[in-house]
Amino acid sequence: MNKVRFSLFFTGMLASVAWFSSCSSVYLPNVPATPMFNNKGEAYIAAHVNTKGNVSGNLGVAVTDHVAVIGNGSYLNYKSDNNDFKQYLYEGGLGYYTVVGKAKRSVLEFYAGYGVGATTDVDKRASTTGSDPVETRDLDFNKIFVQANFSSTRKNKINLFGKKRTLNYGTAIRMSRVKMDRFELNGVSSQLEENIYIEPIFFTRLELNKGFQIQYTNGWNIGLMDNQYLKPGNAVFTLGLTYNFGRK
Repeated sequence: MNKVRFSLFFTGMLASVAWFSSCSSVYLPNVPATPMFNNKGEAYIAAHVNTKGNVSGNLGVAVTDHVAVIGNGSYLNYKSDNNDFKQYLYEGGLGYYTVVGKAKRSVLEFYAGYGVGATTDVDKRASTTGSDPVETRDLDFNKIFVQANFSSTRKNKINLFGKKRTLNYGTAIRMSRVKMDRFELNGVSSQLEENIYIEPIFFTRLELNKGFQIQYTNGWNIGLMDNQYLKPGNAVFTLGLTYNFGRK
């Protein structure tokens, strides 16, 4: 029964990744770092990708028994018949982590950080020569965020591919203030916008080998301000690999 349930769950994950793929805002959220540290000296690296080729990477190090630093980055250069979308985003943060619960199977983390990025978003229409640009939006932006992570390890391992494997569930909730530093509409300087986003994501990790896990992430963002360009709408649906080492 467990194998059947997991097969259905994994199939659903892949379907979700393939189904959700729209760009409706000049801001595309990245996959936040969720290292879920246990002890000083532990390190974490991760890489995630979706069907549009949006690549996110995460790094983290637990520098003391409760203090950690993280870094995030993402890059997308997507082209279609009616839209070209290019964005990069880099972030860094400092935070606190602790193991909670009698069984020590849950981890709680808090982070705050800063980031910078840039977006070029081009709407196109079909023409006799191919596709012509209709509107071009080009901007630089900065970002301040606070984030809370929580994860729990399933008490009983699951049997998969002839081996018992650990399964983790978790969530990360971010509040991000994103503000334009420069905004050009069809090459002309335009009014700057800013927004405050609530960005919840949920993740499931399945152990592949000691320290290595495959991760499915899904989430969305909610904008608290009414903007024309810097608005919510882009979701997060990715598959990725994570690796924790130095864990005692």
